[in-house]
Amino acid sequence: MNTTTKRPSPARSRLIDAATRLFYEEGIHAVGVDRVIEEAGVTRATLYKQFGGKENLVLAYLAGEDQSLRAMFTAAGETVTDPDALLDAVVQGIAADIRGRHTRGCPFINAAAEFPDAGGAVRQLIDEHREWFRSTLRQVAEASGLERPDEVAASLVLLRDAALVGGYLDGEDRVAPAFERTAGAVIEAHRAR
Repeated sequence: MNTTTKRPSPARSRLIDAATRLFYEEGIHAVGVDRVIEEAGVTRATLYKQFGGKENLVLAYLAGEDQSLRAMFTAAGETVTDPDALLDAVVQGIAADIRGRHTRGCPFINAAAEFPDAGGAVRQLIDEHREWFRSTLRQVAEASGLERPDEVAASLVLLRDAALVGGYLDGEDRVAPAFERTAGAVIEAHRAR
């Protein structure tokens, strides 16, 4: 059995990189495939050979966002072994994301607004990502000994959603500290007494 991971072709990587930047900065429906092709420096035939169409490119963009977040959680879990410190690292990581990486809102919320069909492939990928995120937060809360870890996870997901949107609308300098305070209050309210 071959366990090596095949690296994507340079053209595929350029297409995903261009789509990621353009879709996030300008909106998925606002950016046509011609624009992505131009930015990536490939031909139309290459895009269709690699993805078959725009929806699969959108799925690749969102899958990349999902993989990036999962990799951050994995790295944090490997370097931070204390459950309370890991919970704090998660909150600080979300605050850092609001401040630096996702300054135009949540890519998943943005995509969901553009793809209202709950049964479509894009929304299914978004739902899978959100379920993983919620479940992971629940595991972190449970490992930290918090009471009602499902409630903690639901609250942190809600706060992250609001903070990413709020950071875009009101500025990360105002929103990130409010997220940190509120997330901290949720965590403290669920500590075993």
